[in-house]
Amino acid sequence: MDCSEELQCVSEEPSAQMELKKGMSIFIDILRRADKNDDGKLSFDEFKAYFSDGVLTAEELKELFHTIDTHNTDNVDTDELCEYFSQHLGEYENVLAALEDLNMSILKAMDKTKKDYQESTHLEQFVTRFLLKETTNQLHSLQSSLECAMETTAEQTRQEKQGPLKPEVLSIQWSGRRSNRRLQRNSSLSPNNPLLSLVNSGVYDEDGQWMIQVNRLQKLIDRLEQKHILIVQRQLSVLEEELEEFRLALRQYMECACAQTGCLHIAVQRLANESRFILYEFWEHNNVWKNHLQTNYSKTFQRGNVDFLETPEAITTMLVPGKNIH
Repeated sequence: MDCSEELQCVSEEPSAQMELKKGMSIFIDILRRADKNDDGKLSFDEFKAYFSDGVLTAEELKELFHTIDTHNTDNVDTDELCEYFSQHLGEYENVLAALEDLNMSILKAMDKTKKDYQESTHLEQFVTRFLLKETTNQLHSLQSSLECAMETTAEQTRQEKQGPLKPEVLSIQWSGRRSNRRLQRNSSLSPNNPLLSLVNSGVYDEDGQWMIQVNRLQKLIDRLEQKHILIVQRQLSVLEEELEEFRLALRQYMECACAQTGCLHIAVQRLANESRFILYEFWEHNNVWKNHLQTNYSKTFQRGNVDFLETPEAITTMLVPGKNIH
C-alpha cells in the first residue's frame, strides 16, 4: 500500500462510535498505528511505547494513561483520546483541521497526476514536476521548523527537571537589509532570539555585538580550562543561488543545536567576497556531538546541504586539550 492509499484508508475509516470534529481524525490514525495487536484499543504498554517522548517518566506516563482512561477499563480507545486531547489543543485545533484538508487536497492532486501525467505535453509535465518539487520544499520547510520546536521544547523540559544551566545562544550575524527582513519574517521560530531583539529595536551595531562576542568567548575560555571539549570545524561552500535558503537553514540549525545540553558555543564566519562559510561548534565531549548528529534538526540540515553546497562539506574535529580525533 502506498502512502496515498494509506491516507485514504484513514480518511475513509468509519466513525460509528462518534461524530468527529474537524481535524480529530488524526487520533484514529494514532490509535491504529499504536495498536500493535489490532484489538481497537491501547493497553498501557502500547500507550507507553507510542507516547513515550524521553521526557515524561514511566510514572508520569501511567498517570496520563489513567487520566485519559475515563471509562476505567485499563485500555484507551479513540473516544477517550479525542475527548482528552480536544480539551488541550488550543491553536493546534486549527492546525489539525488544516492538515486534514491538506491531506485530502494532496490525495486529489496525486490521483489526478497519476491519471493525467503520461498523456500530458512536455510543458505540462514540467509544470507538474515543478509544482511537486515546490510543494515538497514547502512541506520540508514546515517540517524543519516543527522539528526544531519539538527538539527545543523537549530540551527545555529536561533542563527544568534536571536543573542544568542552558547553553548560551550565539546568534548569527547576517549582513544587509534583505537578511534582516528574512530574520524578522521568521521571528516566530525564536521570538526571544537576542539578535532579533537587537535588529527590531534598532540598536544593533557592530561594536555592541563585538563586546557580546568577547564576553561569550571569555566564558567559553573559562570552561575550556576546566575540561576536555570537542571542537568541530565545518567548511561549507554554498551555491550562489542557494545563499538565502542556506542562511535560513543554518540559522534554524544553530538555534536548535545551541539549545542542546552539552553544546557550549557555536560561531559562524563567512569568508569575505566568497560563498564559503566556516562553522565552529564546541561540544562537551565526543559522545554528545555524536548524539547531536542523530537528532532530527541535524539530519534535516545535512539533507538540505545536498542541494545547497557546491562540494561536500569538510569536517575537522579536535579534542582540546588533546590530540586530533578525525
